[in-house]
Amino acid sequence: MNKFLKYNKREPLPDERKISYSQFSMYSQCPKHWELAYAKGLRTFSQSIHTIFGTAMHETLQHFLTVMYNDSVKKAEEIDLHKYLKDQMYNLYKEAVEKMGEHFSNKFELGEFYEDGVAIIDWFKRKRGGYFSRKNEELIGIEVPIYHPVSEMNDKIMMLGYLDIVIRDKRNNKITIIDIKTSTMGWNKYQKADKIKTSQLVLYKKYFAEQYGYDVDQIDIKYMIVKRKLIEGAMFPQKRITEFAPASGKPTRNKLTRSIEEFVNNSFHKDGEFNLDRKYAAVAGKNNKNCKYCEFKDQPDLCPVKERIKV
Repeated sequence: MNKFLKYNKREPLPDERKISYSQFSMYSQCPKHWELAYAKGLRTFSQSIHTIFGTAMHETLQHFLTVMYNDSVKKAEEIDLHKYLKDQMYNLYKEAVEKMGEHFSNKFELGEFYEDGVAIIDWFKRKRGGYFSRKNEELIGIEVPIYHPVSEMNDKIMMLGYLDIVIRDKRNNKITIIDIKTSTMGWNKYQKADKIKTSQLVLYKKYFAEQYGYDVDQIDIKYMIVKRKLIEGAMFPQKRITEFAPASGKPTRNKLTRSIEEFVNNSFHKDGEFNLDRKYAAVAGKNNKNCKYCEFKDQPDLCPVKERIKV
């Protein structure tokens, strides 16, 4: 951790319950899904080629940036990033198969994703200066931890998260928090407008400022969207990496804070235990979109079809 940050580090207390943003995201889409997955502990470990590739690409780019900022651009350029990506994908896939007990991809699909990754790496190395520079920037940290209370009414629930990349501008001390998102074709306008998708960094901005003693107005946030595929035959230049900065001003942060506090206050008791006394709505969404990837969609004994709300 960079000395610039004054990290309020402490060990979690035995009676504290750690939650992730993904829990809040799941609850926001469908409270019933969250109840079954987390409150009742029925979720199962699962991976896909997309999550394997996303994690491997994260680690590859983070490795390059760590060497670039902490050592030199020359040293970073000397890294065999193709091999690094391949090794990460192999190890992550092997570990996932061991946990799941079965294969969920094949050598042809893995090879295709790897080749896409090679194309991303080569593009990034050519265009890197437009995104990251040693001249006026300092790397504060990679996977910077967030551990922060969520609700003033319940001090047992703590948000645990990690920031992919944190950069400081040495000219004005401004902090930029960057979250890497891998995507097949990038984010369209609907994905950028999806508050559940983009609010994670808004919340982390608030928590980072409070945990590390930093002025929240001196913090910028942005998503670094890594595109695996380009439009074939396009007559215009295409970027493998685009950036998107969601609105994160005080009104947006306050609204988000109220939403996550409501989630915690309604779903957990004061002692940190799950609230299993209330009824959680099953929200299928328009055209059953929330059910598409839900592991409980074909289990009507757990989530009765007639109770699913289509809105």
